[in-house]
Amino acid sequence: MNNYQIADHFSLLSKLMDIHGENSFKSKSYSSAAFNIERLPGEISGMDDAELFSIRGIGDATGKKIRVLLATGKLPQLEDLLAITPQGILDMLQIKGIGPKKIAIIWKELGAESLGELEYACNENRLVALKGFGAKTQESILQNIAYFQQNLGFHLWSEAEVVGNNLLQQFTKNLPKQLFSLTGDIRRQSETLEFVELVTDFNKDKLAKIFDAVPGTIVEEEPNDRLMVKMPNQPRVRFHLTDTGHFIHTLFMTTGSSEFLDAFLKGYTIPDAPNSEEEIFAANGLAYIQPMLRETADILDKAKNDTLSELIQPADIKGIIHSHSTWSDGVHTIEQMAKAAIASGHEYLVISDHSQTAFYAGGLKPEQIAAQHQEVDELNAKLAPFKIFKSIESDILSDGSLDYNEQVLNSFDLVIASVHSNLKMSLEKAMERVLTAVRNPYTTILGHPTGRLLLSRKGYPLDHKKVIDTCAEHNVVIEINAHPRRLDIDWRWIEYAIEKGVLLSIDPDAHSVDGFRDTYYGVKIAQKGGLTAKNNLSSFSLVEFEEFLKNRKRHTETV
Repeated sequence: MNNYQIADHFSLLSKLMDIHGENSFKSKSYSSAAFNIERLPGEISGMDDAELFSIRGIGDATGKKIRVLLATGKLPQLEDLLAITPQGILDMLQIKGIGPKKIAIIWKELGAESLGELEYACNENRLVALKGFGAKTQESILQNIAYFQQNLGFHLWSEAEVVGNNLLQQFTKNLPKQLFSLTGDIRRQSETLEFVELVTDFNKDKLAKIFDAVPGTIVEEEPNDRLMVKMPNQPRVRFHLTDTGHFIHTLFMTTGSSEFLDAFLKGYTIPDAPNSEEEIFAANGLAYIQPMLRETADILDKAKNDTLSELIQPADIKGIIHSHSTWSDGVHTIEQMAKAAIASGHEYLVISDHSQTAFYAGGLKPEQIAAQHQEVDELNAKLAPFKIFKSIESDILSDGSLDYNEQVLNSFDLVIASVHSNLKMSLEKAMERVLTAVRNPYTTILGHPTGRLLLSRKGYPLDHKKVIDTCAEHNVVIEINAHPRRLDIDWRWIEYAIEKGVLLSIDPDAHSVDGFRDTYYGVKIAQKGGLTAKNNLSSFSLVEFEEFLKNRKRHTETV
């Protein structure tokens, strides 16, 4: 059990205690423990008692509960609360806009014990009369229920990839004479997906028998020679069964989206028993289209005209842009972040802690900024030729202004402007807010433009074309936030940004040294949009990055 799973148990315990009206002090202590556990740099499973019990917010009592959880997979106090909590109440915890206290009111005063009953109550305008609710809250809950139901059963690509790769590794190791390959959404690197898909020439009955031996697993036959495997607490796994001679044909037909395949089959053919997918494309006079690009019909025209670009790769990331330290809500010091960046082969680090309005994240006051900059200067003298750049993730305020006056903003090497609050504006107001920030001469990068959280928050309403056009006009870079729950800007807008001459920047938004690894997910999703290294700011070498910032400074001074 990893730290995230442990934290989830304590977070759920805290929420259920609040719902059932139990000791609020203990509830807060478990919530704090969950917060601290999630941000630990090392796995709890590898710690001894002395190290575990000394962690801030853990202590002896919680530490012992963690030991029980690691040993048994269960938290007794949580199990007791789950036994008396309807499943529908647990589902309500997944809906944005209603925390444990509101859920308790809905349950006790309305008697609603399921999402269906809650949705009905909203449609009947019954929430408005409850204390702490109102018409806007009711409407927001309705929208969030619809969003939750729409994504029910889906998983992040980052989570599914682990499951898929583990299965692939086990099969290829234990059945070396059989053919296995990932396919479908997971092979196309889709940001979210319903299930993991594999193609195999392995015998259906023997395959089913393997999974029948896994406790709690259900294996179901599906039409068109498919097998669906449902394992406990895992994404569902669909196997496409074929024979050895048709393996490549089946792989090709199960990889592409329906739009891509429809367009391909209208204009091209698949050779009999091809030996590779490369052979399929070559036989039709097409350049090879990588799996992640097989989404739209348009990609076939590029393959026909041989205008496919060389896609960005994880090794192309030269610098870590957008990272947080202990100066705000990060886990590690600037020096620790810098040394980790050096160890991972990066040439520079951009420290961009939160600005003052983000008080909940320890946002920096102007006097703290001066002290931080002094520390950066000292570290740069110590760590040269590696370089740390002075930055800030400035909140975009409701009127579109940034979080400091011009004198403070001018003290940074670059400014990342992001929306963190008041995400429910109308499209008109949201656009006015974001475009005002983009037009600010001190804005270097527009951070996670929509503020979306995949599968849980739809994000800020934006007219992407207008945002991209305005970024092009004002030489503002657009971030591809690489956190696997964000992947924001959406990859579908990358091509348009490139056409308009806008630089993108794959940034991890790292709050610890482990967060640097998220650039991998940013690269994977950027590939779908056709991003190349030359169009990505974080692929610039240190010399190129410094030159970019010099040009930006000159631009700012002339505005």
